[in-house]
Amino acid sequence: MTSSAEKAFGEAQVMRALRVVSVICCALAAAAPLLAQGRGGTAAADSAAARVRERYAKTETRIRMRDGATMFTAIYTPRDSSRSYPIMMVRTPYGIAPYGADRYPTRLGPSARFQDEGFIFVYQDVRGRFESDGYYSYMTPHLTAKGGSRDVDESSDTYDTIDWLVKNVAHNNGRVGTWGISAPGFFAAAGMIDAHPAHKAASPQAPLIDWYFGDDRHRNGTLTLAQTFNFLMGFGRARPGPVENYGAGPTWSRDNPDGYRFFLDMGPTRNADGKFLKGSVAFWDSMMVHPNYDAFWQKRSIATHLKNIKPAVLLVGGWYDGEDPYGPLRASKAMDTLSAGTKTTLIVGPWTHGSWANGDNASFGFLPFGQKTGPFYRDSVEFPFFLCALADRCGAPLPRAIVYQTGANQWRTFDAWPPKGVSPRALYFSANGALAFEPPADASGADRYVSDPAKPVPYTAATSFGYFRLYPAEDQRFASSRPDVLVYRTEPLAEDLTLAGQIGVSLTVASTGTDADFVVKVIDVYPNDMPPNTELPAGAAGLTGASLAGYQQLVKGEVFRARWRESYVTPKALVPNKPTPIHYQLQDVFHTFKKGHRLMVQVQSSWFPLIDRNPQTFVPNINSAVESDFKPATMTIFRSKTRPSSIVLPVLPSPPTP
Repeated sequence: MTSSAEKAFGEAQVMRALRVVSVICCALAAAAPLLAQGRGGTAAADSAAARVRERYAKTETRIRMRDGATMFTAIYTPRDSSRSYPIMMVRTPYGIAPYGADRYPTRLGPSARFQDEGFIFVYQDVRGRFESDGYYSYMTPHLTAKGGSRDVDESSDTYDTIDWLVKNVAHNNGRVGTWGISAPGFFAAAGMIDAHPAHKAASPQAPLIDWYFGDDRHRNGTLTLAQTFNFLMGFGRARPGPVENYGAGPTWSRDNPDGYRFFLDMGPTRNADGKFLKGSVAFWDSMMVHPNYDAFWQKRSIATHLKNIKPAVLLVGGWYDGEDPYGPLRASKAMDTLSAGTKTTLIVGPWTHGSWANGDNASFGFLPFGQKTGPFYRDSVEFPFFLCALADRCGAPLPRAIVYQTGANQWRTFDAWPPKGVSPRALYFSANGALAFEPPADASGADRYVSDPAKPVPYTAATSFGYFRLYPAEDQRFASSRPDVLVYRTEPLAEDLTLAGQIGVSLTVASTGTDADFVVKVIDVYPNDMPPNTELPAGAAGLTGASLAGYQQLVKGEVFRARWRESYVTPKALVPNKPTPIHYQLQDVFHTFKKGHRLMVQVQSSWFPLIDRNPQTFVPNINSAVESDFKPATMTIFRSKTRPSSIVLPVLPSPPTP
C-alpha cells in the first residue's frame, strides 16, 4: 500500500458518449438464480449444458444434519480424477435446478473461470425449500449457544454439510469455499460463523445482514412496499412438501403495470392481504404485526454474530444495488470490530444487484465508466481470492477495501473503509434554495411544503411494478419541479469534491401532523453546457434528453420516519407544529462531484411506492393504519441560526499529485 493508503487499479477515463441500458423493472428475486442455473430448452443452452456434462459427473444426494433433517444436494465432480480439487458450495432458497442426476446446468461456479479451472461444485437446497426437509425460516436467527442436536441454524447446517462433503466426496483437497448472491449471500455469511475447519473461504455477495435497517424489506424501519410485495407474493407462498418447483404463481393478474397507480389504488398497506395475498404469505402477516425493531427483527440480524470468523472473507456489493446495498457494508463494519484478525476484503463496484456475476458492466444507464468493471472483478478479485484460499496459488494480497469511485470513474484501494483521512464537513440549508458551508445567519429562516398522502412523490419517472433498476442514479428533474419537494443546491464547485462513507442528515423540522417521513436525496447536478450525445437513441423509453446537460444524478437517498427519532423499539408521536430535531445517516457513497458541477439536496416526505406511505397521523402500528388516518400535513424545514438544517459530508482529500 502507498503512503496515502490507496492506489489506482485503473486510470480514470474521460466521460464518453452515453450508452442506454434499457431496463424496465426487476423480476422476482427468486427467478434470477434459477435462470443462472439454466434449464436448457435452446440450442445454446443445450450446448453449454453438454460442455458441463463432458467435464463433470453429477450426483444427487441427501445430507443428514445433526437433528436428522436431510438437505437435498447436487454435487458436480470433475471427471479427471488425476488430482484433488477444492470444493465450491452454494446454499440457496431459490432451488438448484435442473433436478435429476442426468440433467446439467449451463454453467458451474461463480464465473466461467472456476468451471474452466476445475473445482468440485456443490449446490444445496436450504432447510424447508424445494427438496430439502424442514421448515424455512426467513433470515434464520443464529443460536449463540447450541445445547443439543435440536439446536440448528444456518451455521450448523453449513458445518454439517461441509463435514459430510470432505469425508465422502472423492478427490477433494479438504478445503471448502462458500459463496452466494442476495439470499444465498445471507447463507454464506451465516454459514461462516463457527466455521468447520475445512471452511477456508467465504464470499457473501449482496448478503442480507439486517432486514430492518437496510436490506430488502426495510429502509431505516420503513417498509419497502413495492419490492417486498412483489417478492413475497411469489416466493412467500407455502411449500406443499418437498418439490422441484412451486407450480403456478398467484392467480390474480395486474391490470396495470404502473406500480405507482397499483399501490395507490390498493390503499393502506393493511389492504394488501385482504385484496391480494389472502392469508397465503405468512411472513407478510408477521411483518405487519412487527413494525418496530423488536425481538422478531433483532434476532434476525446476524451483524452482531460475525465474531472471530475463521475463513478468509470477500464481501461484494454494488453502489447501484437497489435491493441489498446495506448488507456488505454492514457486515464489513461489524467485522472490523468483531473479527479484526480475519483476512477480509470488501469490494464495492458501480453495479446493480448481482450484476457483477455476468457481463461487462461498462456503464449504468446514462453513465459510462470507460472500462469493463465486471471482468475486472471476476478475473482480478473473485477468482484469485478463492484460488489463494483453497489451492495456495496466491498472487499479491488483496487489500482491505477495493472501491469504485463514481464520478471520477476509477478503482481505488484502501486499508480501511471508510478510508482514513475522511473529515466531516457540514453543508447548511440556506435562503433561496442555497447550500452553503457557512452556518445560516437568519433569525427565523424556514421552508414549507404540503405533503399529501393521496399524491405521494414518486421515486422514479419510469413505469415499474416492482422497482426500477436505474433509479439509484436516475435523473431527479422529475421530482425537483414538484411543490412538495424542497430543493437546495450549491454554486458550481470550484474544485472536485469527493465523499467517502456515510452522509449525515441533521434536520430541524415541524409538522402539522403527528407523524412524518423525511426523505433526503443527495444529487450531482451536471453543468448545462455538457456536449450533446449523438449516440443516444431518439425518444429512448424512460430516458430524457440527448446529453447530460443539467442532469440531476441521484447519488444517494434515504428515508427516516419521525416516530423512530428516539428509539426504533418504542415509537413516539410528533407534537404538532413543535420544532423537532431529526438525525440519521444515508448509506455509504464513494463519489466525486467534479469541478463545475453542483451538489443538490432534495427534501420530501414520500418516496412511493419504493417506501410505503406515512399516514402523517400517529398510530401505534403504522401497518394497521386505515384510510381515514391518511391526512395532508404541512412540513416545515427550519434553516435559521438557532434551528439549522444540514447534511454532513464525509470529505476525502484528493490524493497527492505524483
